[in-house]
Amino acid sequence: MKFRDYYETLGVARGATEAEIKAAYRKLARKYHPDVNKEAGAEEQFKAVGEAYSVLKDTEKRAAYDRMGANWKNGQDFTPPPNWNEGFEYADGNFGGGHGGFGGGYEGDQSEFFESLFGRGRHRQGGRGGNPRQGMDFKGQDHHAKILIDLADAYNGAKRTIALHMPTQDANGHVSTQERKLDVSIPKGIKAGQNLRLAGQGGPGMGSGTAGDLYLQIDFHPNPIYRVDGKDVYLDLPLAPWEAALGTTVNIPTPAGSTLELKIPAGTATGRKMRLKEKGIPSKEAGDLYVVPNIVLPGADTDAQKEAYQSLEKAFDFNPRTHLKG
Repeated sequence: MKFRDYYETLGVARGATEAEIKAAYRKLARKYHPDVNKEAGAEEQFKAVGEAYSVLKDTEKRAAYDRMGANWKNGQDFTPPPNWNEGFEYADGNFGGGHGGFGGGYEGDQSEFFESLFGRGRHRQGGRGGNPRQGMDFKGQDHHAKILIDLADAYNGAKRTIALHMPTQDANGHVSTQERKLDVSIPKGIKAGQNLRLAGQGGPGMGSGTAGDLYLQIDFHPNPIYRVDGKDVYLDLPLAPWEAALGTTVNIPTPAGSTLELKIPAGTATGRKMRLKEKGIPSKEAGDLYVVPNIVLPGADTDAQKEAYQSLEKAFDFNPRTHLKG
């Protein structure tokens, strides 16, 4: 996927105001409109201008785009950084879609780059508060954000202080983000993809209407030891060849912070899954912990070590490739 520099497309600086962006868009839209410009490539340029404007005119889309786009050049091969939208707070209807991105307000064809970042959904106006009118009471918009927690928090529950960044626009049309910190209780048994609802922590209400709610989508920090699949957890267990061949007993760590004694049967092969029932993420129906053996060969760096391998070769009539013979 190629990075698209929307500022370059509109010919404006990164610090451009809302008015400057709108003026640039109107000028270029008139120049490349298919009803006016019949030159080759004009229609594609018109679509590119419209796509750029659909992002830069929107406070939340623009702030998110600025977070991950400052160090890339137009046309450069690009992959969105993992969890690039972590801690980014947005109003209901703006930041949805299958990629954890925004709903696309642009009505024309969207590029792969646009859809990868902002999703394919359409912008929903107003949230549950609707379009407020003078003298009427409306509940505030719900807000959303993605946060990362440790796997141990899902096992034990935890209290954490999180920092969220909400896009804002000043009177001159410059976009920035404001930080706010919240104390959050992480319930035991929460899984990736679930949402925590914080009542009254969303947008302010209109009139005497109550504030909206804040929904925190949960995901886990990358873990060097464990892999998570739903409520099941996987642990790759290194074993020496003699441990796998003869059997042994090892102590393994658990995400809860404890250790378990695990018996390794003789003849254990790499990739054979050993299931520890209900040792995954706890819940009404707890997940399982799967231990996956991985046989690790010691090095042969000294003469003595090389002789040991040569002795093994003589001791076994063993060809691991017999199944490859025709």
